[in-house]
Amino acid sequence: MRNPRFLVVVPMTREAITEGSSRRGEELVVFDELGAGRGELIGISEGGEAANPFGPKKVPIDAYCACLLDQINV
Repeated sequence: MRNPRFLVVVPMTREAITEGSSRRGEELVVFDELGAGRGELIGISEGGEAANPFGPKKVPIDAYCACLLDQINV
């Protein structure tokens, strides 16, 4: 792991991705060890899947930064 940290992120709605809407989801705290920067697009995993990278050790993680995105094609 390189400098893991917690990020406060704002999920994009489907309308924001496909139509450019300014609507966003509720803020979410995400564990990040990939080094996401301010304003970058990331893919997240939530729930039990968010703790999978730590398995078999149980950790109290609700959301995990799974990838950094260069672009989204819909």
